[in-house]
Amino acid sequence: MTAYGYFLSSEEFGPHELLDQARLAEQAGFEALAVSDHFHPWNDEQGQSSFVWSVIGALSQVTSLPVTTLVTCPTVRLHPVLNAQAAATAAVLTGGGFRFGVGTGEALNEHILGDAWPEAGERMQMLEEAVQVIRKMFTGEQITHRGDHYTVQNARLYTLPDEPPPVYVSGFGPQAAALAGRIGDGFVTMSPDAPLVEQFRRAGGGAKPVIGGLKVCWDTDRDRAAATVHRLWPNEQLPGELAQLLPAPEHFRQASSLVTEDMIRENVVLGDAVDEHVDAVGAYAPAGFDEVYVNQIGPDQTQFFDFYRTEVLPRLREPHR
Repeated sequence: MTAYGYFLSSEEFGPHELLDQARLAEQAGFEALAVSDHFHPWNDEQGQSSFVWSVIGALSQVTSLPVTTLVTCPTVRLHPVLNAQAAATAAVLTGGGFRFGVGTGEALNEHILGDAWPEAGERMQMLEEAVQVIRKMFTGEQITHRGDHYTVQNARLYTLPDEPPPVYVSGFGPQAAALAGRIGDGFVTMSPDAPLVEQFRRAGGGAKPVIGGLKVCWDTDRDRAAATVHRLWPNEQLPGELAQLLPAPEHFRQASSLVTEDMIRENVVLGDAVDEHVDAVGAYAPAGFDEVYVNQIGPDQTQFFDFYRTEVLPRLREPHR
């Protein structure tokens, strides 16, 4: 049975708003939370970017729902040892309800210390080594590690959960899916792409969980919803590797000038037609996904949660689906 969660957008909402949304999500019947981990928003219109580990600590005190980072880049901005410490503490605070989603990241967030932004192949190598270091740290033993990308000397975590948090690996192509199958406890990919899920499972993922998600914009006026998405999240429609390579919110604003409202209407669930929301979210289950996270774009959060509580989630959970 596919589980349905809510995706907290750290780029669009401040920490107090994220906590309010977490409460509303639990009351609406969502079963889990995901939260983005960014240093910058994608563009200045979104306007936020709080420190995710502080937010997760606060979430653990206001909701009983499990929390997953979608996703953290554990390779550049923070050393893998510090990511391991943060994830272990999050798992303790959530009573074992934290799942560590990781990926190769974006220049937008990772270039800020002046490090060179590597090619995709090297980023995957860095991620694999980072996950190795993180798993060693989760043992609670003293670790020394000298690898191609990271050095660790006499490091030990003292605050640990009873069980290490699972590490879910993000990927959007066959090589990344294969890496996730080899090193991950689960796979994160946003589109309901059944062949990519199969690639993950063949590469060693087996029956491990697959996690996906989508953005929607509930509104009683579809045109107003399209305008909201066009203002706040046009970057979602940018093709190829731009999301991984552009280094600053201003560059995303420039590239997003090529995105039209018609493109938004063709590719984003807009408005309050129940069938459109049910069909879009429901497409993940037959593609092999175990968890799906929905994010509401824009300010109409209370109305969105009421709509999903009364109209969408009951339909998604009908036995015949």
